[in-house]
Amino acid sequence: MARRVVVTGIGALTPIGNNALAFRKALFDGRSGAGPITRFDASKFKTRFACEVKGFNPEDFLEKKEARKLDAFVQYALVAAHEAFQDAGLENSAWDAERCGVIWASGIGGLDTLVEEIGNFARGDGTPRFNPFFIPKTIVDIAAGHISIKYGFRGPNYSTVSACASSTHALFDALNLIRLGKADLILCGGSEAAVNPAGIGGFNAMHALSTRNESPETASRPFDKGRDGFVLGEGAGAMVVEEYEHALRRGARIYCELAGAACTADAHHITAPHPEGLGARRVMEACLADAGMRPEDIDYINVHGTSTPLGDIAETRAILEVFGAHAYQLNISSTKSMTGHLLGAAGIVEALACLFAIDEQAVPPTINHFEDDPEIDNALNFTFHVPQKRVVRAALSNTFGFGGHNASVILKAL
Repeated sequence: MARRVVVTGIGALTPIGNNALAFRKALFDGRSGAGPITRFDASKFKTRFACEVKGFNPEDFLEKKEARKLDAFVQYALVAAHEAFQDAGLENSAWDAERCGVIWASGIGGLDTLVEEIGNFARGDGTPRFNPFFIPKTIVDIAAGHISIKYGFRGPNYSTVSACASSTHALFDALNLIRLGKADLILCGGSEAAVNPAGIGGFNAMHALSTRNESPETASRPFDKGRDGFVLGEGAGAMVVEEYEHALRRGARIYCELAGAACTADAHHITAPHPEGLGARRVMEACLADAGMRPEDIDYINVHGTSTPLGDIAETRAILEVFGAHAYQLNISSTKSMTGHLLGAAGIVEALACLFAIDEQAVPPTINHFEDDPEIDNALNFTFHVPQKRVVRAALSNTFGFGGHNASVILKAL
C-alpha cells in the first residue's frame, strides 16, 4: 500500500505578501499585486507593469557577500524555503538527512544574471570578462543545490522544468518519491525572477502579456470578455512534504494531505492550449484517479486561469467535461488575478492557495471581472470579486505550461 503524504510546512514570497501569513491575508482581501515596473526603465515596452515582489532586501536574509553570488530567483527560493523549514519545526526535531530531499522548480532560472552578463559583454570591447559565478547563478538546478547545502539534506535533489507547470511537477515528484519509500521528507517549491527587459520584451513579442498600462491593477482579468493576456509575476513558494507516519513521530503540525497528482501533454502546439482542453481534461481525470477520488469529492479548483483569450476558454471546457453537473457545485477561482503569473513558481503558490482554502473553509476570489464572455459558461461559480465561505474538503490545482505540459495536484483535509 502506498504511503500517505502530508504537508507540514509552508513558505511564500509573493507580489502580495512576503511571507505565508501575509500572502494568505492578501488573497482573501482580494488585493492586486500589479503596478508600474520599478526594476528597469520600461517606458519603451508595450507592457510597462508587472506583479513585482515589494520591499524585499536580500541582505535582510543573507550576508551581503553571499547575496551577490546569487541570482534573484535563488534568493527568493532560499527565503521561502527557510520559512517552510522553520514552519515545519525541522530546527527542533530529529530527521535522517539521507532520507530528506529537495525538489525545486523554475521555468527560466537566472534570467536576471543572463541579461546582465551578456549585456556587459555586448557593451565591452569584446574581451570576455564574465563573472566567475555567471554559470552557477544562471542554471535552474542551482536553487535546489543551495537549499540542500543549507540544511544538509542528502536525499533526492534536483530541479523540475516544465514552464508554468514546473513547481506542480515538483509536488508530483515529491509525492511519488515519498509514496515509493525513496524519501521521508522533501522540501519542494519553485521560484522565478523574470521581471527584466528580456522577460517583459520576450513575452511582449509573443503577444502573451496584457498591455493595459493605464490600469495595471485590473489588467489580470481571468474569464472576463476584455482579457488581453497575463501579467508577469515573480516570487517563490515552498512546502515541506512528508510521509504521514514520519510527521506523526516527530510531532509535526499537519496542514493537509497531498492526495494525488498527475501530468500529461497536449502534444498540440508550443504555446497554444489544445482548443478543446484535451490535455487539461486528461490531467484532471488522471489526478482524480491517482487520489482515488470522484469528481464529486472536489469542492474547489484553483484554475490555471492566466487571463489569456484561448487558455481560459479551453480550461473551462475541460472542467465541464471532467466534472459534468458537479462543475456547477464547485467554486473556481484564479488567484493569478491577484499575484500575476509566477511562471515556474505558479504551481506551488497556487497549491498554497488551495491549502489556505482548506484551512479557512473559504475560497479566495477571482478579482477584476467586468463583463461576461459569451464563449465561457458563466453559470460556473468563478468566485468573482470576494471570497466565499464554504466547506472545502478537497481542492484541485491546475497548471499548464508552454510546450503543452499539464500538471495537477489535489490537496485534501485529513
